[in-house]
Amino acid sequence: MSKRRIEVFTAGCYLCDSVVKEIKALACSNCEVIVYDLNNKCNSNECENKVKQYGIQSIPAVAINGKLVDCCQGKGVDIEKLKAAGLGQ
Repeated sequence: MSKRRIEVFTAGCYLCDSVVKEIKALACSNCEVIVYDLNNKCNSNECENKVKQYGIQSIPAVAINGKLVDCCQGKGVDIEKLKAAGLGQ
C-alpha cells in the first residue's frame, strides 16, 4: 500500500511555517509530507513545475495525492478587484 502524498508549498514565512507544523502534527503514519519552499528553488525545477501543474496562485498551498485541495484553489491576487478598490487611481 502506497503512502498518501501530502505536498506543502511555502515561502518560508511565519504563516507558512505554522501551516507546515500543523500538517506534520496531523499527518498519520500513512502520510508522506513533502515541503517545497519556493524561496529555495528546487534543483530540477520540480517546485515550479508542480506550481504550474496544480494551478497554485497563493501560498501556503497543499496538494494531496496530486490534487490541489479545494481550500487552496481560486486564491491569489485579483488585479481587477485591486483596481476597483482604488489601485492606480
